[in-house]
Amino acid sequence: MNPAEQDKQDSTLDPMVQPQAASEAGAETVQTEANSADALAQAQAEVTKLQAELAAAQAKAEENRDLYIRGQAEADNQRRRYEKQVEDAHKFSVQRFAEAVLPVIDSLEMGLQAQGDADSLREGMQLTLKQFESVMEKFKMEVVNPLGQAFNPELHQAVGMQPHPDYDNNTVFLVMQKGYTLSGRTIRPAMVMVSKK
Repeated sequence: MNPAEQDKQDSTLDPMVQPQAASEAGAETVQTEANSADALAQAQAEVTKLQAELAAAQAKAEENRDLYIRGQAEADNQRRRYEKQVEDAHKFSVQRFAEAVLPVIDSLEMGLQAQGDADSLREGMQLTLKQFESVMEKFKMEVVNPLGQAFNPELHQAVGMQPHPDYDNNTVFLVMQKGYTLSGRTIRPAMVMVSKK
């Protein structure tokens, strides 16, 4: 037997060495259990912390979802309101104009019922025409009466061209029907005859 084996055998046989080895092993076991208990406690604390964070994140997600749904509903309501306003604007866009024209219609009806000579009827028609012109002015409608002006295809519609001794080439010498603009946009061109040389 070699000396190392002898020492080993002696130590296993030595009654003083065995309790010391056992106490060291027991201490290691206690230490390992203590470490395991600490690790378990830390893991449980970490799990509790993560569960709390998860609950907070879920609550925040639910709050954001609720805000999104409310925002979506508000946007839908706003869109419906705008669509209704646009629809009403299209339906009633001429309401103000119609209200302004009603007195003119009343004047025309009274003129038809009036009796008298031609001069008094003509005077009534002139007053009605002035009333109508004031309505047109209020709504930015302007008359296009281009007699003596150079032909403008944006405002005039030429019915024909004829030689005319008193007018230069390409000048309006006869207005067959007046034109009208609304806020600067032509809504009906004037029907005209244009001179040519």
